[in-house]
This record gives sequence, structure tokens and C-alpha cells, in this order.
Amino acid sequence: MICPYEKLFPSQLLRDDVFFMSLAYNQAIEAWRKDEVPIGAVIEIGGEVVAAAHNSVEGAHDPTAHAEMLVLTQAASKIGDWRLDGATLYATKEPCPMCSGALIMARVRRVCYALPDPKMGCLGGAANLNDLPRSNHHLEITAGGVLEDECRELLQAFFRLKRGEAQ
Repeated sequence: MICPYEKLFPSQLLRDDVFFMSLAYNQAIEAWRKDEVPIGAVIEIGGEVVAAAHNSVEGAHDPTAHAEMLVLTQAASKIGDWRLDGATLYATKEPCPMCSGALIMARVRRVCYALPDPKMGCLGGAANLNDLPRSNHHLEITAGGVLEDECRELLQAFFRLKRGEAQ
């Protein structure tokens, strides 16, 4: 039987990459409100959000309190397993070396990031930890494109204001 809403909502009630990235973007805005670098992340498993966080490095006085690290901890706690098989992480910016390594170690299935980072990104930007030939796990990567312009503008505006530059 065909769902009567299928024609209206062909992408499972709009729960697609844009939907989940929008939630990560909202987390990035929350980071800005707390004077943190505006990066947000969300983890979904089976179409349901299991974790959401934003950068909290300044507030926590913790260099590991990146959005990606926080959602990994939340998700593992929620499902009761450190192996996040079947999980997709959505991040507003390409993960750094620490976060990229943690995503691989956690066995995340897929990573979708909005904004590539050619300076510190380690899933294709500055380097690619996912290409380590002897690794026993590799991530599926969706790089750039999903709310990329919005995430870029958010980060650029934050740093312009930090530097005292006019708009």
C-alpha cells in the first residue's frame, strides 16, 4: 500500500541531509550565543536524532570539547555502545584531526559536513584520515554542498566580529 503522504513528502517527511544539517546549523548558532566558535553537530541513527551539540571549548576550558566529540559521547551513552554502526554525523564544518580520528574509531557509518576546511580538515581538506590503507573502518563521506553557504557565512561573520571588522 502506498502512503497517502508519499507524494507530499517523498524524502521520509523531509528527514534528509538538509533537515539534519539544519539541526546542526541551529547548534552552531547556539555556540555563537555562548561566544564559542559556531560549529554544530548532530548524530542520527535510523532517521532519529540521538545527539546534538555545539563547540564548548571556551566554556568547558577543554580543548576536546568540539561539537563532534560531544555528540559522539552523547550518542554512545544513549545507545549504550561505543560502536556507532549505522550512525550519520552531520557537522557544519569538516572535522579536525582529533574529531576525524574519533569518528573512525567510533565506527560511524557516514559523515556529512557542510563546509570543507583546507587548513585543518582531516576528511579530505588538509589531509584524509579516512584513506589510511590499513584502517579496519572507513567512513562514507558527503563533503560540502549541504547548507555550505549558510555555514560559511556564519563562521565568517563570527570571525569578522571577533576581529572588529565592518560588515
